[in-house]
Amino acid sequence: MLANYLIGLREGLEAALVVSILVAYLVKSERRHLLPRIWMGVALAVLLSVAITLGLGLQSRQFTFETQELIGGTLSLVAVVFVTWMIFWMAGAARTIGSELRGRIDLAAEGRSWSLVVVAFLAVGREGLETALILWTNTQAAIGRDLAPTAQQTGEPLLAALAGIVTAVVLGYLLYRGAISINLTKFFTWTGAFLIVVAAGVLAYGVHDLQEAAFLPGLNTLAFDVSGTIPPGSWYGTLLKGIFNFSPASTVLETVAWVAYVVPVSYLFFRMTRRRSAASPRSAAVPEGSNT
Repeated sequence: MLANYLIGLREGLEAALVVSILVAYLVKSERRHLLPRIWMGVALAVLLSVAITLGLGLQSRQFTFETQELIGGTLSLVAVVFVTWMIFWMAGAARTIGSELRGRIDLAAEGRSWSLVVVAFLAVGREGLETALILWTNTQAAIGRDLAPTAQQTGEPLLAALAGIVTAVVLGYLLYRGAISINLTKFFTWTGAFLIVVAAGVLAYGVHDLQEAAFLPGLNTLAFDVSGTIPPGSWYGTLLKGIFNFSPASTVLETVAWVAYVVPVSYLFFRMTRRRSAASPRSAAVPEGSNT
């Protein structure tokens, strides 16, 4: 559940930062009358994200096993793409996100009345879509092949993510009020490194789903089987499964996909963070009134 909490925290904090920057800029530029448009865009984004999450959960139960595995595997791959893009985008944009948003809000304020709604909707909706896909994938992994999942199996991943989102909202409000200052560069670096491993697990799980659907070969060709050492039902097996989507019995294709993702993505990510640190050693905190 730690992975779901972290995803909710990270995605929620990104969205909270965006909203706090938009609101603070409108307040300081004496355009409070435009705030309802921001909140309308945020509300629409939240509703869409919830609808997508619920829709994926309801629809998946109406498919055949092969179709469900095919859709699940495909959405897992989409989720990996979103997570990877998110990791690299925030690694490079943590210090410039404020100035970019202020430029967008100036253009939107001068345009049509719904332009600000669209700006807020797109900024928050992107995070919501990423969260919905990742949570759906992780929930499927927690349920496994159980055709009659319990409420605990389906509810725990969502509750963990919700706790992360609530934490992010509180942090976003405190940042807006200037009560705290977070080194966002370090935060997104450490969580980015963690999410690379999480995304690799989602990728491996998606590959396994596609093998179950007979879309990819090699379902019965195992790279390793450590079920005797790490029983799937043990507390540590459950912990590894819940955080990293680790499977004690992995196929060759799953293992290759995991390694092929982790090695190059980790290399590019840490190279980017080193270059950024060398170019700008200052922290990337975004308190109220920051010009970041």
